[in-house]
Amino acid sequence: MRLAIGVAIFVVCAELLALGAYLVETGRLFYAHPRTAAALPLTPEDRVTPAVQVHPYFGFAHRPGVDFRDERAELLARDGLPSVLAPGSRPRTNNFGFISPHAYPLAKRSEDQFFVGIFGGSVGMWFCQVGAPRLVERLKEQAFFRGREVVPLCFAYSGYKQPQLALVLAYFLSIGQVFDLVVNIDGFNDVALAPLNDARGLDISMPSVQHIEGLVNLVSQSTLTPEKLDALAGVFRDRARLIDLSGRIERNRVAALDVVFNAYYRWVLGRYERELGRYAELPSSDAQNALIGLTPPVAPRTPDRLYADIADQWARSSVLMREMLNRRGAAYVHVLQPNQYYTKRRFNDAEAATALTDTSPYKQGVEQGYPVLQAAARSVLQEGGVSFFDATDVLDREPAPVYLDDCCHYTLVGNRVFADFVAASILGTPGPWNGSVIRPAP
Repeated sequence: MRLAIGVAIFVVCAELLALGAYLVETGRLFYAHPRTAAALPLTPEDRVTPAVQVHPYFGFAHRPGVDFRDERAELLARDGLPSVLAPGSRPRTNNFGFISPHAYPLAKRSEDQFFVGIFGGSVGMWFCQVGAPRLVERLKEQAFFRGREVVPLCFAYSGYKQPQLALVLAYFLSIGQVFDLVVNIDGFNDVALAPLNDARGLDISMPSVQHIEGLVNLVSQSTLTPEKLDALAGVFRDRARLIDLSGRIERNRVAALDVVFNAYYRWVLGRYERELGRYAELPSSDAQNALIGLTPPVAPRTPDRLYADIADQWARSSVLMREMLNRRGAAYVHVLQPNQYYTKRRFNDAEAATALTDTSPYKQGVEQGYPVLQAAARSVLQEGGVSFFDATDVLDREPAPVYLDDCCHYTLVGNRVFADFVAASILGTPGPWNGSVIRPAP
């Protein structure tokens, strides 16, 4: 009897302590707001199964007709999720795998339609969903746009960098896609991902090794070394365990058990993330007979030359985009995207914990590469007649949190501030909205 009473007292005390700890941690009562496990970081093969495929021209792309799923949607929900991402209205990929309600090429229904192509990497892709509605609002404040239907068309995708963006544009122009304006939002992927290519023995012009390597490994199993197979096995073992724990956490209604489940979840998650990092750092074997060919460096590059070559490729690709569009009477605006590793923004502790990490694989590339991009903009882009706008300080003065993660993506507020800058940049560029005629460069 005494044992039963002692056990009961222990259980009650443990539950009360757990309730208090949960209230301090979350500001909520556990029974009214039970915990939901955080989204897991993607495994290497999550990028390719079942949502991603090899594309013969673009390198990689989403499969057509799949629901757009991304852990950042849940983070954006805390800000007030835009309707386009709300439950029950999740966007799907179109016939080319871009996140758009329109199949490409899209023809105009009337002369009142104004087509805005949005190009870039994942920041551009998210801008299509979160920032574009604000961009349209701002453009419609100007007289030229009020009587027109402004149609954003998304050609941005995670990991895309130059010359992929120029190649995507050339392809769609070749099959008849019409543009009135193209906005290119880029820069981060060029300096963050191209150095990883160089470190892995691929040319900087090749698609991102982080995105293409998983596809190569699936198509050519011989590229998986024993070490990578061992790391991948650990990744999927821990992922299965975390998915099981996630279900237990969400079904659990006992605060004391939540403490145990959550502590174990964090421990397994730490091991899972370390194994993901180990997998990412291990090189693939040199498979001479691989079905997907990736070009090695076309020239030896010292660190100084590496970023100069990246910036030159980035700038020349942008000039090509401008020339292709201007010959068709379309305007082109190029925006260097903001990033937390190249900013004068004063971060509070909460945002810094979310946005900044010294272990980021992209931090060094941004710190070293952004100044070189800015220098290339002042020379190559200016000489090429590109309407270029440097947005690196645009988010600095916004008091609300603007960075969503420790990579490069923006909160809903950040996307809206950025959209205001993009709209002002467009309106400050020669175009029919201010009476200018787009003419090809001489």
